[in-house]
Amino acid sequence: MTAPAAAEDDKPAPDRGLADKTLPAPDPAQVQLIRSYGPGRFLISYDEWREPVLVTPYKTVPWKVTRAEELSLDVLKGIENVELLVVGCGAKVVFLPPPLRATFRQAGVALEVVDTGAACRIYNVLVAEGRRAAAALIPL
Repeated sequence: MTAPAAAEDDKPAPDRGLADKTLPAPDPAQVQLIRSYGPGRFLISYDEWREPVLVTPYKTVPWKVTRAEELSLDVLKGIENVELLVVGCGAKVVFLPPPLRATFRQAGVALEVVDTGAACRIYNVLVAEGRRAAAALIPL
């Protein structure tokens, strides 16, 4: 049995630009992007860090903690207009107590608490979307 001849309606639709799913990426010279991470280190834009860091779209600074449970509102000092703080806890996610989460919520900042690898990826996506995000990261 032979296949029926293709009808005019079976022809592929003309390309309308739907195949390209590339998102615009900020220039790492202008916006702080997490380019890589590994045991004990981060490469953020063009600088390597070997300590916990606080990353915003416009600057990266040391974060003086050793564990995610040490998170406090002090992390927001010097940061303007953050709507979401992504916390990278290291190799494993830790539980942050509800009162601490409530403190951030009352300050108008949502928390996303994940392992450090996920935090790096989430932060980069949020920055690419133009969101007001920051990342508090503990190295693996």
